[in-house]
Amino acid sequence: MKNKIKKATLKISSNKSKLSAMLLVMALAVLSIMFVNAEEKQMTEENSYKKIVFAGGCFWCMEPPYDKTAGIIKTTSGYAGGTEDNPSYQQVASGATSHREAIEVVYDPKVVDYEKLLEIFWYNIDPLDGSGQFCDKGFQYTSAIFFNNSKEQKLALDSKDSAIAAISKKGDFQTEIIPFTNFYPAEDYHQDYYKYNKVRYKFYRFSCGRDKRLNKLWGSNAGGLSS
Repeated sequence: MKNKIKKATLKISSNKSKLSAMLLVMALAVLSIMFVNAEEKQMTEENSYKKIVFAGGCFWCMEPPYDKTAGIIKTTSGYAGGTEDNPSYQQVASGATSHREAIEVVYDPKVVDYEKLLEIFWYNIDPLDGSGQFCDKGFQYTSAIFFNNSKEQKLALDSKDSAIAAISKKGDFQTEIIPFTNFYPAEDYHQDYYKYNKVRYKFYRFSCGRDKRLNKLWGSNAGGLSS
């Protein structure tokens, strides 16, 4: 009798072990499927994101208005439009290259459209200045919109017409609307500079007269509707 009970107990124990093993395998399979689905979903979302590059003078000052805007995934300060590979800040800032300081904006078109990004751009620059932007002078600080295709080109040109109508001080717009060719991210210490060097950033922005000039040009629209 004792042997029968012992055998039955061992059999139950063995079945429990097998069941536990099966449940563990099933749980791992479910987790694996969930992980793959999440990864695929993330890849799909990332593939739906779009990029655009703007040059608006000092790249430190062009990041904040976009970072504050819903639908912006990431902004990156860098150098664009030149022929030199992997330029350094010293090279670009000194005017030794054919690059401009610029920012790359990664955005979700389901949340914010290209037209909105163009609007923010105009309200954060002085399009009448062909020698640079605010206190920063030289080709490397001149403004430009880099379009990726003919549709973006048309929208950029249309936005220029709207900006011409909205600006309070009339004059010839100097901002170039040109095809995108390349973009090189700037050194790490330039990224999100306004967040990590708040005092220096605010001092620079104030002493450069950026906001004073923007207010004079754009009035209540200065800085963009999302700033």
